[in-house]
Amino acid sequence: MFGKRRAASINTVNRTTKETSNLSAPSGVVPAGPAGPAPTAHNKKSRDYYDLKASTFAALVETIDVSQLSALDPEMARASIRSVVVEIVTARKVVLSSTDQDDLLEDICNDVLGLGPLEPLLARDEITDIMVNGPDQVYIEIGGKVRQANVRFRDADQLLNICQKIVSAVGRRVDESSPICDARLLDGSRVNVIAPPLAVDGATLTIRKFARDRLTLDQLVRFGAITLEGAEVLKIIGRVRCNVLVSGGTGSGKTTLLNCLTRYIDEDERIVTCEDAAELQLQQPHIVRLETRPPNIEGEGEITMRQLVKNCLRMRPDRIIVGEVRGTEAFDLLQAMNTGHDGSMGTLHANSPREAISRLESMITMGGFNLPAKTIREMISGSIDIIVHAMRLRDGSRRITHITEVLGMEGDVITTQDLMLYDVQGEDADGKLIGRHVSTGIGRPAFWDRARYYGEEKHLAAALDAAIAPAA
Repeated sequence: MFGKRRAASINTVNRTTKETSNLSAPSGVVPAGPAGPAPTAHNKKSRDYYDLKASTFAALVETIDVSQLSALDPEMARASIRSVVVEIVTARKVVLSSTDQDDLLEDICNDVLGLGPLEPLLARDEITDIMVNGPDQVYIEIGGKVRQANVRFRDADQLLNICQKIVSAVGRRVDESSPICDARLLDGSRVNVIAPPLAVDGATLTIRKFARDRLTLDQLVRFGAITLEGAEVLKIIGRVRCNVLVSGGTGSGKTTLLNCLTRYIDEDERIVTCEDAAELQLQQPHIVRLETRPPNIEGEGEITMRQLVKNCLRMRPDRIIVGEVRGTEAFDLLQAMNTGHDGSMGTLHANSPREAISRLESMITMGGFNLPAKTIREMISGSIDIIVHAMRLRDGSRRITHITEVLGMEGDVITTQDLMLYDVQGEDADGKLIGRHVSTGIGRPAFWDRARYYGEEKHLAAALDAAIAPAA
């Protein structure tokens, strides 16, 4: 398939090898020859390793037509790349240990077919965040703690090319004229890129990974994020079509929690989702997924979140789900919740349920709506039924800390009541926080009549009674 081109490139590599025979060999890679020592393994990849990888990759690009690889089965494509790389390394008369050779082959296959150094990190389920601060510095988050990863990019150009590869896959772009971009991976993981000249030390890439296996409330119970009784209350809230706002800080698990709540939506309902980058992983059969669009290079063609929310009202949805409420679309979402789209949901950045209400009011006010403050608060209190607040604690764990009802208005103030709270009681010898979810003793919440309408009042009563027992 690549015979003539391969032969020409191998000859070029041979000539280059002769001209640069005094080039220092990387750690674990030694020149072949009568007096050459046996290869040694290395634990940490050195600069020489990356130099070898860069020169081998350049020779590979000269040898094969990379565009033809996309037509091959992934395994066949990898086999083709591996055979060529072995020939190139042999032509350079470089001896590698089996471990180093496997690493080199895998790294180059990832460069050509995948996302380069990111591939092994994306494959590890325990990693929740990947933070690339330029080509030489990569951090990961595991178990709520950030640590530096033992990977790097070949150079700044490779990092920028991978960023462009990611965003172009979802129809977006990142370059000097448009250096900031929000995108997603094919599995829904959230991606943010900020490129030079805004990023001084090279492109900065942040990936918020989503687990391959979709979490459920039952799994959150096993992780300690919520109690069994609290999970049952949340299931009922999802089934009886309460309007829900999921609030929390950055990295607190809002999107994961929203995914869990949507599992209890009936399969015969039509759901329309609106997101900046499609991340939600709903499992119902009747779903329409909408995604915003940034402006093109001429600054035209932008589709905002508010336009999506307004349009989906004309699409006959049973429920509307907004991935993240952060602007004037808050007004349209509240309007939808108040006009026959019960069970709609959204997430919002806030540090408490009370602050979530204040942020909603601020978003509507900043949108230029000429409405009295009391009118806006009445709209909020009449639209939102439940606020579920998630928090990332200082030990890195994530907990659902509040299940809060929005009751109505008393004068000019929106009134709320907490159904369940998370009480931090101390920490253990390893620095892990110790706490428990406690019921506030509310036996008949404000959505009791709604639960009775859907035949869930007995389950709700049982869950609330069981939740009271540990706190007694």
